[in-house]
Parts: sequence; structure tokens; C-alpha cells
Amino acid sequence: MENTATLIEKLVNKQTTHNQLSTAQLVEASIRRNEGKLTDKGALAVTTGKYTGRSPKDRFIVSDAKTENTVDWGEINQPIESEVFDHLFKKVVNYLDERNELFVFNGYAGADEDTRLNIRVVNEFAWHNLFAKDLFIEPDTKEEGLNIDPGFTIVSAPTFKANPEVDGTKSETFIIVNFTERIVLIGGTEYGGEMKKSIFSVMNYLLPEEDVLAMHCSANVGKDGDVALFFGLSGTGKTTLSADPTRELIGDDEHGWNKKGVFNIEGGCYAKAIDLSKEKEPEIYGAIKFGTVLENVWLDETHTPDYKNKDLTENTRAAYPLKHIENALIPSKSGHAKTIIFLTADAFGVLPPISKLNKDQAMYHFLSGFTSKLAGTERGVTSPEPVFSTCFGAPFLPLHASVYANKLGELIDEHNVNVFLVNTGWTGGEYGVGERMNLKYTRSMVTEAISGNLEKGEFVTDEAFGLQIPTSVKDVPSDVLNPRDTWSDKDAYDKKANELIGSFRENFKKFGNESASFAEKGGF
Repeated sequence: MENTATLIEKLVNKQTTHNQLSTAQLVEASIRRNEGKLTDKGALAVTTGKYTGRSPKDRFIVSDAKTENTVDWGEINQPIESEVFDHLFKKVVNYLDERNELFVFNGYAGADEDTRLNIRVVNEFAWHNLFAKDLFIEPDTKEEGLNIDPGFTIVSAPTFKANPEVDGTKSETFIIVNFTERIVLIGGTEYGGEMKKSIFSVMNYLLPEEDVLAMHCSANVGKDGDVALFFGLSGTGKTTLSADPTRELIGDDEHGWNKKGVFNIEGGCYAKAIDLSKEKEPEIYGAIKFGTVLENVWLDETHTPDYKNKDLTENTRAAYPLKHIENALIPSKSGHAKTIIFLTADAFGVLPPISKLNKDQAMYHFLSGFTSKLAGTERGVTSPEPVFSTCFGAPFLPLHASVYANKLGELIDEHNVNVFLVNTGWTGGEYGVGERMNLKYTRSMVTEAISGNLEKGEFVTDEAFGLQIPTSVKDVPSDVLNPRDTWSDKDAYDKKANELIGSFRENFKKFGNESASFAEKGGF
């Protein structure tokens, strides 16, 4: 078999392959090929068929001499043999070779030039290539792009369906990362997010080798260069709270932290679009224009998006370049973080709305990555359930969690970073009894934390969790700051708090002896 690089070059150099097309050319090609429609604001609206989200059970990493003893194998990082990859890769290449057109984008992952990754994306669909152009970092000129020597290549064939019995996959869909060949092979799914998150997983493997922390977080910076990081799972307010008109946005989802500071891994944003409105999220709403890709958003007969419509999926998305955001920082890199915010939406109503963490507590909560799953969000969920996602990004971490936690701990110490746990969830009782924390109050708490004013005040120790709670916060009623005080039934609070503590302890057992010290020093 010819080597993988030779096979990819044959696809790239085909007479009918389009290299480094402009946004206008890709939009034009998408419409010509009936892949999408223009909205009233000029965005390209597409649908992704049966897969409207990621397929984690169909994601694999090739197990070989390079990865066998470095990857943290398990349900998330599933191994697959090199022979299976080689067989499937050749089939996909032959399949793409028979297509009338292919589309290729060369660009970068990582705004810091010293540690950025040169990437190539080979697409069957024109709109997928536009998605890649929006989400990754675009070269300054077409000539620069054409001359990029890729360090990693995505080969995407959404209409190729695998045969599990023959191809060694679990279904028709596959996302395979091969660190030795430096290829991501995607087939059987049209969901654009697979490309974005595959490269993030790659960066989470490669960056620690260069003593750089990769992070699943949003980031912004103030006029004085004070960088804030926001970690949080879906529904915790990460995008909303980091979109601050008084601060420049570094990025909304994926970042690195090296010896020079914090940098965006991406060149664009992939925002949730469900229930989007100009009033609630003006920055995102304003970013949806020509060049933006709308995934699975319903259009009416005039091609006006109906962001409330969930007929296709609740996971509607908007992909757009950072330059569509008015207060975006470009190039998207800045200095070292001064403040870290861990966001959680505690539906049990027992965690404080804001608390200051010491270094050991920060490590514990970073590894835990806690939030809640609400009743009604999934079949069978009738009451709130705890959700734990290691480092707030478990699906994208190829290495053991301690690698990321230890590096974050070093950076917190080195740069004297203030870390806060912010609960955007419930107060006065659990979900169904209490009420959601007022967003206005949460914004005020975050603002005071980032400004440095909060740490100058007085704190009391929360008896249940050992967290430091401020006694007062500007523009926030003091009676909401201690969660136990907001419950009319104190015994019920104590019982619910103990239940959550038990869930934390049970979850932490999965880390084994390597992370036991974090639980002893920073746990409950």
C-alpha cells in the first residue's frame, strides 16, 4: 500500500480538487451543490441528517507503539488497531477519489506561532470546508495557505458508510485519530463539530509534550491585560458570562496556556443557536451574517431563521470566524491568566453562588468538573442528577487527567491566580422548589471577582463543603450568598448537601492513586 501522505497528496492535487477557496467561492459551491441555503442575513444554512451531534461511541484512537502507553484508554479513548485504520483509510481515499469535486483548506490550530499546529482539511462537502475555514485559523494570504506543510490532516467523507462487520467499526460512522500517521479520518456523519473537536483532542495530546496546557474554556481580557478563564459544561453560562462588552474576547471554547500566556486554539466560534435572540446574546446574534454556517436551524419560507424551533434538534449551532465578533481580540492571544472561574449549574441548590478556592480545592474541582443534569433533558431523568466531566472536557482528553491538573496547578502557583467556583444553578431549594440564580447577580459576582475587589473583602467558611464564601458582594443581596440560609428547611439542605458530597467522593474514585492527594487536600 502507498503511504498515507502520498495518497492524500493525490487527492489534494486532483484536477477537480479546489484548494484554498475564498468564503464567497465556498458559499457559491455549497449552494450550487444543493448543500445549503442562504438566510435573510446571508449566512449559509445547512442540515446534517441523522447525526446532529457528536458520536462519542464511534470515536477511536489508533493503538500503536506511540500511543499504547501514553493514552488513557477507556470508554472515551477507545483503541483501534493500525490494520483497521489502514484498511479503512484506503477505502475512504478511493471513495473520495471517485467524487466529482473535493475541497481543501490549509490553516492553523493555535494562535501562538511557537506551538501552533499546521493543519490540512480534505472535504467531500463544500460547506464542511467553509466550516473549517471559519473555525480554524486562516492564513493571511492564499499563497501562504497553499504553501503550508501540514502537521495533521483531517480526511472527511460524510457520505461514506462503514460496514462494521468488514471494517472493524461499531457502526457506519467513525472518527479515528492516528497520532503516528497524524491523520483524523471521519466518515458516516455530516456533523461539522466532529472536525473541530478532533483537532482539539489532538492538541490535548500534543501540547503537553511542549509543556503547554490545553484547556476547554472561554477566555477574555480587560483593558489592563487581566486575562480571565471560564471553565464550565453546557448550560452553566460559559459563553454568556465570557461575552462581556467591556472586555475583549480571546475565544469561546478552546485555549492553550504556555510560557508567554493564554492563546486561542481556534480562529472562530461554534455557538449554540437554540433560543438565540438579539436581546439576550447580541454579540452572537450580530455575528450571524455572510460567511457564517448555521447548522440545523429551521428557516421559514422567507429564509429567516427560527431559533426557537427544535424540530431538527436542540443542538442547533452557528459557526463563524472571530472577526464577526466586534470586541474580539485578533490575533487571539494575551498574557497570563489572573482569574479562573469554574462554572457549575448546581440543580441541588446547595453550593454557594460564589466561593474562593485555595490551590488544593481548585485541583479537586478541576478534576471533578461538576454540573447537573435536569429532569426532562433526557428520557428517564425525573430528578436532578450530578454530572462530572474531568477537567470540564473529558471527551477530548487523550492523556490521564492528572497531566492536565498538575500543569494547571503549576500555572496557578507560578502566576498567583485567583480561582473561584461560581454556581449559576439553583438557590433556596433544589430544582422544582428553589429558583435559578439571578443572572444579574451572577454577572456582578463575576465582575467583582475578576476586578480583584472580591478578595479584599471578608469571607466565612461554608460548613458543608469547606468553601470560602464572601460576606458581601457589590450589587448582590447578602442573603443569597450562603446557600443554607436560603433554605427554609435546614435539615433538608444538610441532607441534600451530604448527598452531593457523596456523589463527589464516588466520582473521584475513578482517578485512582495518581490523584488521591487532590481528594485528601482539596476534597470534602
